[in-house]
Amino acid sequence: MSERACGHSRFHAVRSRLEAIAVEPGPRGWCLEFLVFGFKQGWACLFGGLMLALLLGTHLFWPGDAPLHRYDAITIGAVLIQLGMLAFRLETPKEALVILIFHIVGTVMELFKTAAGSWQYPEASLLHIGAVPLFSGFMYAAVGSYIARVWRIFDFRYSGYPPVWASYALAAAIYVNFFAHHWLYDIRWFLFAATALLFWRCQVWFRPLHVHRRMPLLLGWGLVALFIWFAENIGTFARAWTYPSQNDGWHMVGVEKLGSWYLLMIISFVLVSLVQRPKAPD
Repeated sequence: MSERACGHSRFHAVRSRLEAIAVEPGPRGWCLEFLVFGFKQGWACLFGGLMLALLLGTHLFWPGDAPLHRYDAITIGAVLIQLGMLAFRLETPKEALVILIFHIVGTVMELFKTAAGSWQYPEASLLHIGAVPLFSGFMYAAVGSYIARVWRIFDFRYSGYPPVWASYALAAAIYVNFFAHHWLYDIRWFLFAATALLFWRCQVWFRPLHVHRRMPLLLGWGLVALFIWFAENIGTFARAWTYPSQNDGWHMVGVEKLGSWYLLMIISFVLVSLVQRPKAPD
């Protein structure tokens, strides 16, 4: 049966060949496994990496007198990236559905946060809703794309996973708090505690090559949140958006934002779990 008939992306054949490589015991085998791990991670980050390249490229090279606004060019570029990934089967239809969900959820949050003054988009655009250019939803979609793809590529399995209804309730509470803390008490520390209570026993099992390795899921979320924070610094440097404190010049985003990205990671993970159900190890 062909890859298209099976619903696999083009990467499936490459991954199958990599995973068929015989691994010698010892340092050479570990090195090969690490290299394959890095290759798979890079592949999972493809959508986000292309978006960052688009933000930086237009910041450095987009002419100021161009007839098309830079933000509109980013929006068009993001749509073309998405269409290209689908056309070349670099992404599965299920992953595209996850990206659409993230786009909607992220745009709603952007509309509220920009109205509240949490951050702003300093450049003009025609393709926007309110003060939010349409490319902003794709930045949230990049996170969803990564989680959906890394889940499939590494064949994630979970031990000690909490009841799914509890994870849904936690994600809903986090999302509501992103809005409600502007008027009510910010309960993020309670949410961190609830997250630790629910997931402290949970291990994620991932397969870089032949053998499943394991990591505490809480640690995995923290590592991904750290890389999102790095990407956020690139995005603000490229003036894709800015915080009020950056009006007089760019500086790195404070590390306290890691907490927000950690909570966003939980929402992202739970949304992906709606279409890719958590499975126990074999």
